Amino acid sequence: MKKIITALALGASLVALTSCEDFLDRQPESSLTGEGFFNEASELATYSIRYYTMFPVSTGYDYGTFASDNGTDNQAGMSASVRYIPGEWRVGSGAWSFSTIRQINYFFAMAQEKYDQGKIGGAQSEIDQYMGEMHFFRAYAFFSGLSSYGDYPIYTVLPNENKEELLELTKRKPRNQVARFILDELTQAINLLPETSKYGKQGLNKAAARLFRSRVALFEGTWLKHHKGTALVPGGPGWPGNAADLGSDFNIDTEISYFLTEAMNSAKPVGDVIVNNLVDNTDTPEGMNDKLESLNPYYTMFCDQNMDPYSEVLLWKKFDLDLKVTTNVQMQMMRNGGGTGWTRGLVNSFLMRNGLPIYAAASGYDPAWENQGITATLKDRDSRLQIFTKQDESVDYYLNGEPVMWREGWLISGDNATRAITGFCIKKGKHYNGAWANTHNVGLSGSIVFRATEAMLNYMEACYELNGRVDDTASAYWRALRVRAKVDPDFQKTINNTNMAEEAKWDWGAYSHGAPVDATLYNIRRERRNELCAEALRMDDLRRWSAMDQLAAQPYQIEGIKYWGTVYADENSPLCLKTEAGAFLAPVVDVENGTGTMSSQALSGDYVRPYQITKIQNLAFNGLSFTMAHYLSPIPQKSFSDASPDETLENSVIYQNPGWPKVAGEGAFEIK
Repeated sequence: MKKIITALALGASLVALTSCEDFLDRQPESSLTGEGFFNEASELATYSIRYYTMFPVSTGYDYGTFASDNGTDNQAGMSASVRYIPGEWRVGSGAWSFSTIRQINYFFAMAQEKYDQGKIGGAQSEIDQYMGEMHFFRAYAFFSGLSSYGDYPIYTVLPNENKEELLELTKRKPRNQVARFILDELTQAINLLPETSKYGKQGLNKAAARLFRSRVALFEGTWLKHHKGTALVPGGPGWPGNAADLGSDFNIDTEISYFLTEAMNSAKPVGDVIVNNLVDNTDTPEGMNDKLESLNPYYTMFCDQNMDPYSEVLLWKKFDLDLKVTTNVQMQMMRNGGGTGWTRGLVNSFLMRNGLPIYAAASGYDPAWENQGITATLKDRDSRLQIFTKQDESVDYYLNGEPVMWREGWLISGDNATRAITGFCIKKGKHYNGAWANTHNVGLSGSIVFRATEAMLNYMEACYELNGRVDDTASAYWRALRVRAKVDPDFQKTINNTNMAEEAKWDWGAYSHGAPVDATLYNIRRERRNELCAEALRMDDLRRWSAMDQLAAQPYQIEGIKYWGTVYADENSPLCLKTEAGAFLAPVVDVENGTGTMSSQALSGDYVRPYQITKIQNLAFNGLSFTMAHYLSPIPQKSFSDASPDETLENSVIYQNPGWPKVAGEGAFEIK
């Protein structure tokens, strides 16, 4: 216990020291010696366990991670992101922080030599596990920096107070080198982590590390490929880095090939295990019965209290009422719209069960179905769309064994946190426990961190991007996913009937660098979009694909359900929008004064357009636009003066990302 208290105090001192010091989060070496710690496996565990909080999990007062795709073409929140309003996303005044990396580096500075010399007591398997976890966490922290900023410092030592050394350490390295460093860290993690953690699926394991390694490699390989020829890749025209840092043998095509190959190599061991063990989709209209028993394992995998039995779940977070570790997400998901919703674009991307897009002549889809409501709109569609969308007269939750039905009136009632923004309300991750729906902070649904299915999708995409074909492994993965989704497994039929001009109307992933991609690559991206929706991966996908360039010339309007001229607007229809008391709920249209609850039919057409409800303080009214600088985040102003010999912005040893100024409060400019 004394050692644990010492470790906690150590952690507190690290946080206190780093919270006010951002320049590589430096601190005097004399303040922390660590000589009396890191001598036992239990002490490594005490230090490493806190980094599990780095993972995004579903907590809070909204849809949690299931709302993380807001601000993409998949999901919409109440207001548009400044990412799509050029000039409104501005440089910050603070500094980028390395506190987590600094603390992890401290761990290795204190523990690595003892590990190498066999001086740490305890079971070797446990010692290896905790060392492996820390390599994983360091990779995870660096990937966060790479994903946001691109070029990034690489350092694994503890910096001292020598400013010359600090300036050298803080210099940014080309992003491909950062990505290679991350992959090396994950290789070490894979070598050390167990096949199964002593903590079950709440502890890191080899499969989770392989999956994450494939994610990183795919991210970098496709980023370099689809941003090639721009300032956003090392050596590209206008790249602000130092060409000497690239090395004399640098070749971007070689780098692309390396990362895509590594993505395949890391994904395949995970995909091969899960392809024949996918969680069963029973295709039931509801995921649970009135006794809260699972009717559909594929559905309940995303909301169950215990996620250990689900083959696809590699790592998840448990919530426990006794430990006062709970979530409020279920209250929002069951009782209202949660301030989010699927977009019409996402809904249109889902195939008919016969494997054809909805616009194909032989698909069987009838656009008139949209007049009859959501359930009719989703008729004969991919099972994933049907089971993960709240439909007309569907059960929201069970209270004392009785069903409480979903009320589409949330489309125009409620506030930013409760409205069903688009009318297509998200059911993925929703439990049916009415006790959770009616009490704050008692939700106990687990939260998935890593799901093995992603590895199958990573392999499929990397394979085609690298080789220009779908190999036997990718084909087997793809067919298995379609069979589970109750869609004809013949993906070639879908490809042959794909019209890219139609897909490009609704799917940003139809583009790379402003031009439509080929039909095969698009359908691989479609599969990823449909399988991983609401799992917090869409924005990174769009960014690495360079899939938003076209918005600069063609601003995009987010749309939801068809409202005008449908059963929802008909006071005599049993499906009309209603108040909680059952009265007809009429929308208010007041675009000019900002008091409305619905977009104007005359201006916006028959479909809900959440960002055309009001013109007041709404810079997205005319559509979502984009500028290339927004693919990367700006480095805050203070970082430049911190990393400068004379504290001036001009002499800083770090450079700003393309298209961004160094001065706080200024927006991005166009990249030539």
